[in-house]
Amino acid sequence: MTDALSFELLHTDASARGGLIHTPRGTVRTPAFMPVGTQGALKAVHWHEVREAGADIVLGNTYHLMLRPGAERIAALGGLHRFINWPHPILTDSGGFQVMSLAELRKVDENGVIFRSHLDGAIVALTPERAIEIQALLGSDIAMQLDECLRLPAERTEIVRATELSLRWAERCKRAFEGAPPGRALFGIVQGGDDRKLRADSARALVGLGFDGYAIGGLAVGESQDVMLAMVGEVVPYLPADRPRYLMGVGTPDDLLQAIGRGVDMFDCVLPTRNGRHGLAFTRFGAINLKNARHADDARPLDAESRCPAARDFSRAYLHHLVKANEPLAGQLLSLVNLFYYQDLMQGARAAIAAGNFAGYRGMVREGWARGDLPAL
Repeated sequence: MTDALSFELLHTDASARGGLIHTPRGTVRTPAFMPVGTQGALKAVHWHEVREAGADIVLGNTYHLMLRPGAERIAALGGLHRFINWPHPILTDSGGFQVMSLAELRKVDENGVIFRSHLDGAIVALTPERAIEIQALLGSDIAMQLDECLRLPAERTEIVRATELSLRWAERCKRAFEGAPPGRALFGIVQGGDDRKLRADSARALVGLGFDGYAIGGLAVGESQDVMLAMVGEVVPYLPADRPRYLMGVGTPDDLLQAIGRGVDMFDCVLPTRNGRHGLAFTRFGAINLKNARHADDARPLDAESRCPAARDFSRAYLHHLVKANEPLAGQLLSLVNLFYYQDLMQGARAAIAAGNFAGYRGMVREGWARGDLPAL
């Protein structure tokens, strides 16, 4: 066990990397996918199941937790780890993305953002300093700077303004983070929209400030996968090899494999649980939509070779029935299937990188998706 957060690079295969993030609460194997516990919970999934799926670290959402039940209340109850009974590493986002996407009547200026809560209409102010204070009250292992995230496409003048503002906020967050207890880390967030030069400038400036890790933000917000991957490819060469690299809010299994191949170490996304609640299962045969009537008489499991009990032990016919009947158990089981699949995808990537065969692994996985699953006889 360590009393400080550090990153250990173990293997490289072309640009793909395998490593370990050491924290006082445990080690995170990279590439890593972080399940999203937005309000201190993954919808319909128990924390012990998240751990059994293979997650080393989860994400908590600052915006939602600051509004309900409140950061000060969570701190008084022993911090977020104790509050949710997850003794392993936690990363918290800064709340900036949710302010931009969920809050009503928001106003952004140099000081920060003032917004109206989507819960009760209360006026709330979020500054860089307050974002760091909230994350300290939550007690997360990895905190994120406050930034402004724009939807794409956007006017270049707006992208320039938001990128420069996010860099000034990054400086203030770093100052506010000074004196944090050992073992806590602060990540900067590269912005720049879909502009290559702005992305490069943002990355260079953040590295000059010196953060514990670097995130690539402002992607998967309306642009195509090609644009997203081009921005990742632009940014990664500017980021130090001895710090973790985190692509925020991404994404599909293919997004993850593509980004790993470009040197990204960490990911988060709501897709596994959100899609599970809507009847979609991710498998090595590709995505399977359990809403489709063709599954109604299919006695096969989703994947007889899966580690996940929900993928092995229930027929597709039963899962189809649960989905069509709007039974809550459908979302629970399919979310679990997807969480296991994402963690298995990461474990396969780590093993392939260590063996020097990531390109072969990615090709094998994608071939399985393209081949699909044979229909029931």
